[in-house]
Amino acid sequence: MAKYGKKAGESVKKAVHKQKRGQLKSGRLGKTVKSRKQAVAIGLSEARKKGEKVPNASSKRKSSSKKKND
Repeated sequence: MAKYGKKAGESVKKAVHKQKRGQLKSGRLGKTVKSRKQAVAIGLSEARKKGEKVPNASSKRKSSSKKKND
């Protein structure tokens, strides 16, 4: 069974396309995205917000913040 839906792939494709042309902005400050990995992450995040079939975000950040608090 596929992890990602077709619509999720399309939103990632659009994000990477924008990034290649220097039109993809990130965050509240709206800085231009330069990394392809960041473009893919933004595309997946937008897909999640739309409710498309995308696995949950990795919990790497959550676990690292717990380690710091201990």
